[in-house]
Amino acid sequence: MKQMALNEVYITRTASFFPNNPVSNDEMEEYLGYINNKPSKSKRIVLRNNGITNRYYALEKGGKVTHTNAEMTALAVKSLFNGNPGELKSVELLSCGTSSPDQMMPSHGVMVHGWLPESGAIEVVSPSGVCCAGMHALKYAYMAIKTGDIQTAVATGSERMSAALRADKFEDEVQKLIELEENPYISFEKEFLRWMLSDGASAFLLSGKKNEAGLNLRIEWLEGVSYAQEMEACMYMGSEKLKDGTLKSFLEFTAEEINEHSVMSIKQDVKLLSEHIVPLGGVKLKELFEKKGLTPGDIDYFLPHMSSNFFKSKIYERLEYNGMGIPYEKWFVNLSTVGNVGAASVYMMIDELFHSGKLKKGNTILLLVPESSRFSYMYGLLTVC
Repeated sequence: MKQMALNEVYITRTASFFPNNPVSNDEMEEYLGYINNKPSKSKRIVLRNNGITNRYYALEKGGKVTHTNAEMTALAVKSLFNGNPGELKSVELLSCGTSSPDQMMPSHGVMVHGWLPESGAIEVVSPSGVCCAGMHALKYAYMAIKTGDIQTAVATGSERMSAALRADKFEDEVQKLIELEENPYISFEKEFLRWMLSDGASAFLLSGKKNEAGLNLRIEWLEGVSYAQEMEACMYMGSEKLKDGTLKSFLEFTAEEINEHSVMSIKQDVKLLSEHIVPLGGVKLKELFEKKGLTPGDIDYFLPHMSSNFFKSKIYERLEYNGMGIPYEKWFVNLSTVGNVGAASVYMMIDELFHSGKLKKGNTILLLVPESSRFSYMYGLLTVC
């Protein structure tokens, strides 16, 4: 049987949407609120380590919601076609990744599609997960064009975690602790992520044809790996972690217990994160360098998604340890100015670099996206053309 020729796939346009104005470190609790009406004890420590100075919330001061996740994502998509919204009619696939959909059903992707009346009736997919969800959305769109099923697609990554981080989500638990005459502070695993996460959306237009009028990013490859077969959950939501490392679903709690234990809050096992997230990510990357015949000298820009600046030196040291050191001058990150936007973070780095004026034809861009939820990773290589 004759082997089918595969198409080249290009990112031809990029765009991002950030809700409202940037929020400084000093303003965060004006938006998220004070748990038990007291300033956080952990906030300063977490912010000192994560290096984030600004982030965005789909909230007003006081906590009133201003945008849904689907709405922000649709606004990012529309930004791809600012000059001609009618071009949305040419899109054949909408692939939307997020870890914070506005509802369990319908899917995030179709809710985004509902905000895009200019588009036609198209295929829509909604990869779930955490930080890797945006890369999974990108890979689905990439493969659809690569195989010739379609010619044009939009892939997105987005998050809206702020609504789940507001102080009112923890008040029932705090009051229960007071009743039990215990320390009226929620656990560090629950409060830690209040000072880490940001809202926003980003979108790419993918095509089997280059945009002759400007830069394109040819997708050379996208690959991923999960280590869930050997690792327990590290970041989780809608569940509680038991002593044996398994998760108890929110469906197994009463409504009262869900509130009293803040079961619907997002939680992080910080010890597990620190110990494993960087070393495991380096295993597959080393394999990919060997498989693809790459050397650090082949890379012009390195875009690692980091939840915290705490991991920057650790990633650098792991690359050196694996014999594939990439000097800091090749790194391009924007964590400090936009915050950790989960599934959208890698999109936002690419978007900022794409519009920076720094790229030249022939440049290569290496992507690294770790996901701590149960230790999954996505990697990719782009070439400017």
